[in-house]
Amino acid sequence: MKSLKRIALVAFTLGLFVSCSSVQVVSDYDKQADFNTYRSYAFYKTGIDKAQISDLDKKRILRAIETELASRGFVKSDNPDVLISIFTKERERVDVYNNYGWGWGGFYNPYVWGPGWGWGWGNNVSTRTEGSLYIDVIDANKKELVWQGRGVGTLSNTKSIEKKEERIQEFVSQILKEYPPQTAVAVN
Repeated sequence: MKSLKRIALVAFTLGLFVSCSSVQVVSDYDKQADFNTYRSYAFYKTGIDKAQISDLDKKRILRAIETELASRGFVKSDNPDVLISIFTKERERVDVYNNYGWGWGGFYNPYVWGPGWGWGWGNNVSTRTEGSLYIDVIDANKKELVWQGRGVGTLSNTKSIEKKEERIQEFVSQILKEYPPQTAVAVN
């Protein structure tokens, strides 16, 4: 019985870590934009300066974007086809899990020890920080938003710089998987 409880606990813990590490992504785009013509980019400093995160995290996000765009053949330019901007949102989530039901187990009192049936209930409360990262692609000539991707996921409060950078890279990578929009590329 103890090994069954341990297996269940390990499975629950792994499921919790997997669910917390995922990034949920949505994107939207202008159907009139010709994404095949965009090959160079620059960062839109005015928009990036408004992002309410530390300058160090901004640098990490921008480096991750540079890496992703370079892997797709984009080049950084003083005369870009598109401007890249970011902004972020953060909120605390409180999760309450109500646990109740019947169970079987051992009990102890000073006079008798033995197996027994019983029931009980309890609440588990946890808080976590959920963050959203938006990446905007703006047509540099028209000064119009042509694509926006948003990633939402749990942020870890880790002291490890390496883990923080990995999480930021994961966010950026998952968001930019949606760029360019597949239906837009297939149409052109």
